[in-house]
Amino acid sequence: MVTIKALHEIFLAHQTISTDTRKIISQSIFFALKGSNFDGNKYIAEAIHKGASFVVYDNPQYGKDDTRYILVKDVLATLQELATFHRRYCQAKIIGITGTNGKTTTKELIAAVLKTTYKTVATEGNLNNHIGVPLTLLTIKPDCDIAIIEMGANHPKEIAFLCSIAEPDYGIITNVGKAHLEGFGSFEMIQKTKAELYHNVAQKGGEVFIHHEDPLLHRLLPHGVTTISYSTTGNSQADTYIKDESDNSILIRLKAKFSKGFLYILTNLVGSYNCANLAAAICIGKFFNVEPLKIKEAIEGYIPQNLRSQYTRRKHNDLIVDTYNANPSSMDEAIKNFSKLKHPKKIVILGDMLELGDVAEPEHQELIERLKNEKLDQYMLVGEVFSKIASSENTFRDTEELIRHLQENEIKDALVLIKGSRGIGLEKVLYLF
Repeated sequence: MVTIKALHEIFLAHQTISTDTRKIISQSIFFALKGSNFDGNKYIAEAIHKGASFVVYDNPQYGKDDTRYILVKDVLATLQELATFHRRYCQAKIIGITGTNGKTTTKELIAAVLKTTYKTVATEGNLNNHIGVPLTLLTIKPDCDIAIIEMGANHPKEIAFLCSIAEPDYGIITNVGKAHLEGFGSFEMIQKTKAELYHNVAQKGGEVFIHHEDPLLHRLLPHGVTTISYSTTGNSQADTYIKDESDNSILIRLKAKFSKGFLYILTNLVGSYNCANLAAAICIGKFFNVEPLKIKEAIEGYIPQNLRSQYTRRKHNDLIVDTYNANPSSMDEAIKNFSKLKHPKKIVILGDMLELGDVAEPEHQELIERLKNEKLDQYMLVGEVFSKIASSENTFRDTEELIRHLQENEIKDALVLIKGSRGIGLEKVLYLF
């Protein structure tokens, strides 16, 4: 069996990893991962044929007596071990980030700020699990200064495991809310799992960035850990503080305190819930001595993608689209923010919140009751859970039913919030506005 050190030397000469033979990159190393419906071992010869320089596999029956075929005990474990070895080989500082809501947006904002001054790597998309984290670590070049590693979890102890791979020097938890309850089992277990990032950073003698106004995050801090705080209410006791100056406008306007005074920043983000994400990016930029004007320019230049907090003006309507993810806490924040916005005609379209387990129906019912108390011209509900508990002509079993309704009942001159779990597919309706 090859040693990790020897495999790392091969990796340094072929610094691209492939895991899908449909997307083989020439001169890459193909890792034959296995899943519930596939076995990468079956495709190692195809990977070589398509241009991979080496294949790493763990089923001897598919191998060949060829130096390009590297047999290991477990491909996934080898990938993870290689990633940790490479992380230690490089000198980059690692910032670990997790949280129920906002971690991807916060990661991208932090990356935008740090890239103005440092060679920076950040998790692409949502490659934040037991495969995505090692793949991201393996994109770090020896001259990289900082890597921002996003960590997701839907079961207990997952953050601790990802920390054992990435070994972060710094940590940030954006917030802790009710999500993936089906996998975690309880809100208490969600808190414990997220806090694993704090504990791992503390054990390493690192520092954590923390929202000054979030009491739950402060309760999760281990004893003695060093904190750098950011405030969204202008609290001067925090290391960094901002104040929302949006004044009920759709896009966030804020002022941020720097050593020589305030800077006013106009963002492309919607929703006061994003203020904490913005404050975190400013705080981390300041901590790493990024010049204030560079921080301002980076944040003002950031445009949200991937259906997260996107504001778009269409021919007939203004849309706030947030259909990548949804859970009770993010829904609550989205509706709270939407209720503050001034517009003569406001409509809400919500999709089911998935992976809530036994609390799915009560959480959806609570959301319906809240909508009834908001000053809205109309609201529409989409999904099996909403359809089961809501008796309304504007409730639809799936997105296709909603599309047929919108085709027959055109919406014009409205501000529309569209939010739901990714599996509901509400982005399919955007062309109708």
